Amino acid sequence: MRFKHALIAVALAVAASVGTWALLGSGQSAAPESTFVLLDGSSQTTADLRGKVTLVNFWATSCTTCVAEMPDLVATYQNYQARGFDTLAVAMSYDPPSYVVNFAESRKLPFKVALDNTGAVAKAWGDVRITPTTYIVNKRGQIVKTYVGAPNIAELHRLIEQLLAEA
Repeated sequence: MRFKHALIAVALAVAASVGTWALLGSGQSAAPESTFVLLDGSSQTTADLRGKVTLVNFWATSCTTCVAEMPDLVATYQNYQARGFDTLAVAMSYDPPSYVVNFAESRKLPFKVALDNTGAVAKAWGDVRITPTTYIVNKRGQIVKTYVGAPNIAELHRLIEQLLAEA
């Protein structure tokens, strides 16, 4: 009985930190208003995501799963970008900016990389604390899927295909 209560407590804690819709995985909610500061010093807002299917990935250079999934995210971006797909990798506030820049340059990341120096973006997107956490945003600016941990790439590609086909 104690074990069952402990599991419920853990599930509630995860739901509180990630958001209940993230656990359900299929709810649609508006992507939070945020300003992303990119490595080149420019900025992009949530409003700029509209009109494209966008993968927003919260990650860190110290996260082994994040580093391991990057080649899949690069391939996904390269495969779908010409069809209206975009990727935005948001480095967590505890990640030293020099590490992020070095990682992006050495791996030749082809998509936008943002620094969340204050943690405000991660907080706005459901108080993200677990990396990687990936959101799929449809053309209307709604979050349609959340992955905590590395996504199943085949499933991710099916979802992207479906969202790109929508008007």
